[in-house]
Amino acid sequence: MVSDQRHSTVSYLLIEDLLDAIREIAEPHVFHQILLKAGISIPGDRRKARISRDQIVRLYKVAAHMTGDEMMGLWSRPIRKGALKQICVASLSASSLGAGIFRMATFWNLVLDDCQLKLTASNDHAHLALIPQEGAQLNRFGQMLLLKLTHGLASWLAGRELPVAQVGFAFPQPEFAEDYPVLFPANCKFSAPISQISFDRALWANPINRQFSELSEFLNQAPRDWIFTSSHEHALALQVREHLYQTHFEATLQSTADYMNVTTRTLIRRLEAQATSFQTIKDNTRRDQAMSALSEGVSVEAVAQDLGFSSVSTFHRAFKSWTGLTPAGFRKSAV
Repeated sequence: MVSDQRHSTVSYLLIEDLLDAIREIAEPHVFHQILLKAGISIPGDRRKARISRDQIVRLYKVAAHMTGDEMMGLWSRPIRKGALKQICVASLSASSLGAGIFRMATFWNLVLDDCQLKLTASNDHAHLALIPQEGAQLNRFGQMLLLKLTHGLASWLAGRELPVAQVGFAFPQPEFAEDYPVLFPANCKFSAPISQISFDRALWANPINRQFSELSEFLNQAPRDWIFTSSHEHALALQVREHLYQTHFEATLQSTADYMNVTTRTLIRRLEAQATSFQTIKDNTRRDQAMSALSEGVSVEAVAQDLGFSSVSTFHRAFKSWTGLTPAGFRKSAV
């Protein structure tokens, strides 16, 4: 069994801010069509419902096209079609990675009324912060998306996924905080003074490692290639997730701590600092793998066996506790 972030999911609650923004700018029948084309339905139990990467990608593409706003109503001024392409074109001709991100920030500062992007540097780190303008109320999903776009664009320009030193958000920790490591390969802090993403400052001197001929593929794929992180090196939760895949979910807290050369107490403490636990990560990883396999037509019996359950009935109970649906009910809804 190979780890693959295509199988990762996030809470439906994470995209509710985006859906609310789309609803504000789209007529009811258009909003309904967007959900239909994205393969998303309003769930009965919002807190248990999960959204896959493919659904987020479709929602992004469909909503941007049908609303005429590349930021889908997340900001007070619509961002017209072609904005992302112009950001990439400007960044590609920069002399270094840092200069490319400066050009990206400059572009957003010309078109956004709600916030300004500010680049600063400390001894070891380069930071990009979102500075709210007077009276502006920034959408949580909008803040996440701008910081994620920064990471995605910087990684594409560099030709590899860049490590992130830290991500901070100027809003309280949401109940879906455990999903953020799927998006960012770094610790995410909440209730920060400002929303900000930080990188190793030395990376900013790196050259641009892309050609204009590669731009069309990046734009056509967006945001598929950058919305979920694939890095396991810099996010503890993803390291645990990767180890679970490698051991076919047979890993225990003790064996995982041994694998990481730390004590169980240290591993527990570090995971608690990221608002999660070993058992939560194990449950979430098995849930995501089960959802992916069931949607691809794998039998319930095979999924239960692959995920290490002692019986099909035990898997049934676990899956319903995770999603609010039986495996058969989920398979029907995923068709």
